[in-house]
Amino acid sequence: MGNYLFTSESVAVGHPDKIADQISDAILDACLEQDPLSRVACETLVTSGLVMLAGEITTTANVNYQDVVRQTIQEIGYHESFLGFDFRSCGILTSLHTQSPDIARGIHEETPDEMGAGDQGLMFGYASDETEELMPLPIALAHAFVRELRRLRVSKELPYLRPDGKTQVTVEYDEHDQPVRVHNVVISTQHSADVDNQTIYEDMTRMAYRIVPPKFIDNKTLFFINPTGRFVLGGPVADTGLTGRKIIVDTYGGIARHGGGAFSGKDPTKVDRSACYMARYIAKNIVKAKLAKRCEVQLSYAIGVSQPTALHVQTFGTSKYSSEQLEKAIHAVFPLTPHGLIEMLDLRRPIYKKTAFGGHFGREEPEFTWEKTDQVHALQKAIEKHVP
Repeated sequence: MGNYLFTSESVAVGHPDKIADQISDAILDACLEQDPLSRVACETLVTSGLVMLAGEITTTANVNYQDVVRQTIQEIGYHESFLGFDFRSCGILTSLHTQSPDIARGIHEETPDEMGAGDQGLMFGYASDETEELMPLPIALAHAFVRELRRLRVSKELPYLRPDGKTQVTVEYDEHDQPVRVHNVVISTQHSADVDNQTIYEDMTRMAYRIVPPKFIDNKTLFFINPTGRFVLGGPVADTGLTGRKIIVDTYGGIARHGGGAFSGKDPTKVDRSACYMARYIAKNIVKAKLAKRCEVQLSYAIGVSQPTALHVQTFGTSKYSSEQLEKAIHAVFPLTPHGLIEMLDLRRPIYKKTAFGGHFGREEPEFTWEKTDQVHALQKAIEKHVP
């Protein structure tokens, strides 16, 4: 196979789906702050002038859900009526009830070592040595663009910017799956009505040249900036948003497989979230330990069962070790029960709203314990025991 193109996208902090994710995770954080054993599955819908919450929450926390919603919307940047969506005036409907006892009984919280998974499902984690953060280059750049769009808006360096937007990056890879160059960049950013397209184009291309490493960008790189020519109307007034609709943005930009479960609004007993974090932690440590250049880890669980039903490691021909050898090393180093991974990654904390914008992976922040590479030495020692 010769050179090929691969594309990933990200969405801005004020994109309707990301508003929904941030609200769901803000409610989760509010519950965990008072009650670390909270069981939360909170879904959010946002549309013109309306936020709707639905789901199941079992907690001893006393949370004013309306206050949490309004504060989150304000922080995102919808604080003026001319934007068409305003934290002060939007309506909020709430339909929340307690977790089903038939689901709750599978978790066995009273016996932590035998605590079962909160649901069945399959989860993937991925890492690649193509970037410093051990993430695929297309999604790493797409996230970097949306984070910079937020900074430029909040700092008022580009006062015409508004909260909504999308970015997309296409990278050319060689036959060895190594990135060669950025083929094209797509940036669609919401803006005020009084700015001209040429100004936006120049500002966005300058931003791209600042962010993309020079070795990956050249005079053949294509730029598509606000391709329709106008993006004044944005946010929930223009498009309905739902929690969990950006699962590929949240993970690896499509370059790795996905089990289908969303993250936001779910407490860590939901392995849809916590086991994906553990799978990323494992994959990243394997790559950092130089046991593989690329690594994808799959875990699967059954509701009420503590041990995973399966573990599989794929290294795409980049490791001298077999999948079986790596899997034995993983079992020796990482606890894969729901209780074990919650404890190892310290997941019963109010850390989740921050994850709901800019990707859950590839960010070196203290709350993101699954991004640590502190198991490198342990993995290297464990693999030695399983190599003939």
